[in-house]
Amino acid sequence: MKTFLTASTLLLAMVGAAQADGDAEAGKKAFTLCKACHSVIKPDGEVVVKGGKVGPNLFGIIGRQVATVEDYKLYGEGILAVGATGLVWTDDELEVYMTDPNIWIKDKTGNPDAKSKMTGKTAKNQEDIIAYLLSLGS
Repeated sequence: MKTFLTASTLLLAMVGAAQADGDAEAGKKAFTLCKACHSVIKPDGEVVVKGGKVGPNLFGIIGRQVATVEDYKLYGEGILAVGATGLVWTDDELEVYMTDPNIWIKDKTGNPDAKSKMTGKTAKNQEDIIAYLLSLGS
């Protein structure tokens, strides 16, 4: 029980810190670019943000293992290789990935030829978008 409480406290601290670093309302506005490819759908099927299907559902991304959205079949080889290592998305990892997905995948895989299928780069508002995604729940 003590371990569970410690882990829960740590998780809440991480989520709280991520939300404190960004502005969820600003992130909601900035997310309009993301929804061209990504949707946000809760496990019960409630659509929070109707978006494209080219990218995976982003609901609960923080704390989820990379490249593990159930029923999503369009992952590229690079992100699958990272996911196979067991890496879990944190706010910091997601921020770096959004800034330049190709550099992040090359760094994580150690393969200079590895690439991301994500075509966009987020030059600003990463912390706000992450705060918005966290505000939607997990």
